[in-house]
Amino acid sequence: QVQLVESGGGLVQAGGSLRLSCAASGGTFSAYAMGWFRQAPGQEREFVGAVSKGGSSTRYSDSVKGRFTISRDNAKNTVYLQMNGLKPEDTAVYSCAATRTAYRLTTYAGVLDYTYWGQGTQVTVSS
Repeated sequence: QVQLVESGGGLVQAGGSLRLSCAASGGTFSAYAMGWFRQAPGQEREFVGAVSKGGSSTRYSDSVKGRFTISRDNAKNTVYLQMNGLKPEDTAVYSCAATRTAYRLTTYAGVLDYTYWGQGTQVTVSS
């Protein structure tokens, strides 16, 4: 059983930056591909970014590409989401997710691809 705990959310003005962290425990972190998702009130959960278990492959949604960067530190069992150029429409609860995979370079963008989820951290961007 993998436990995921997010941190780093908060209130920021438009154009600002935040870095989210997701600390994992209870499993071999390097065996899991990781993803970040977000959910705004009244909307479905949305894919933000993903990183392969080795860390060398990443992918992003079109809405955040060029502004957000996902990375991981397998020695610290942590995945990060650096968010720059934040916009009011980025306001949401951000959650990290993990899925065990045999494939070193594969990233996953679907909600159903992931087995474990964190509780989420609120990000609010004011205009």
